[in-house]
Amino acid sequence: MTDAMTGSTRPPATSVRRWQVPGRVNLIGEHLDYNGGPSVPFAIDRFVTLKARRRDDDAVNVWSTLPGTTSAERASFTTGVTSGEVSGWAAYVAGTVWSLREAGHDVPGVDLVLESDLPSGAGLSSSAALTVGTACALEDLAGLGLDRTAVALLAQRAENDYVGAPTGVMDQLAVAHGRAGHAVRTDPSTSPPGVEVVPFAVAESGLVVLVVDTGVHHAHAGGGYADRRRESEQAAAELGLDHLAKAGPDAVLRLEDETLKARTRHVITETARVRAAVRALGDGEWKQLGTILTASHESLRDDYAVSCAELDVTVEAALEAGALGARMTGGGFGGSVIALVPRDRLDAVTALVRERFEALGWERPAAFPVVPADGARLTD
Repeated sequence: MTDAMTGSTRPPATSVRRWQVPGRVNLIGEHLDYNGGPSVPFAIDRFVTLKARRRDDDAVNVWSTLPGTTSAERASFTTGVTSGEVSGWAAYVAGTVWSLREAGHDVPGVDLVLESDLPSGAGLSSSAALTVGTACALEDLAGLGLDRTAVALLAQRAENDYVGAPTGVMDQLAVAHGRAGHAVRTDPSTSPPGVEVVPFAVAESGLVVLVVDTGVHHAHAGGGYADRRRESEQAAAELGLDHLAKAGPDAVLRLEDETLKARTRHVITETARVRAAVRALGDGEWKQLGTILTASHESLRDDYAVSCAELDVTVEAALEAGALGARMTGGGFGGSVIALVPRDRLDAVTALVRERFEALGWERPAAFPVVPADGARLTD
């Protein structure tokens, strides 16, 4: 059987296949994917690496040195893994096996080795990299002939229905469809979800996308992220809509609850910011893009209420030191900030952010530039 993703035939049972799967940064369009709205993420040059070998039985053995695990932690289960059987980091692998099988696919036993230079809990979609990577590896070993969007949807189901993280499909689409030098505009309102690559020539313009990992880690499988999703669904229901992104400009006036008004206002304005950002990318209007990024953060802080002190301080310091724009990225309540920075201001931005953290008695944040990278790919 020919594999639609790799162009190769099913590999021999004893061969080892190596997959490199990126994390992602969401440039603009935060908390829109599960609300039925567009986003513009891009895959980054930080990766989860999976080495996979097909087995002749139904055993699934996973060895992990992922951030947050000790050296070579191991988990074992079977391809018949059931809901709730596996927890912790291994639930993302088990959930992907479960998702494929629930979709009617014959899943082979496999030995998996996981490595990563992608921070966990930093808002860079390490979980999507893991589930998409596992789905890619199993799809490859079994020769299922699935396209990238199908793989992304299976990975999303693993997170939603097995792990219990109520994410949209934006992360998985970015990880699966990423392209070097491009962002990925996603549209979950269609079936299957729409995907369009958008040129993102940031390096050629003398700019850098700087990621600052605040060190405040978050988890999507509960807490405030799930609360925001419920609030959005409640607002949509009161407006008679399937998804809140369909709300018109007058929607806020039709709601009585102040919290629901604020959540709706963010979704409406963030959707407009996505359209404006795509135009700015196409026209090379980098200052305008920076302004849009900062406005997004203000909306996430004030209307969607998913920021925190560390994120706000990072944004303020980055702007003060010369960034064109900055915003939190990811689900919020911790994680990372992205800043669009002229290359000659990179050191100044990094230094001022760290100075502010030190003054407040917070741990030194990690800061590193990222570039748009290719999505999940088979390397050998």
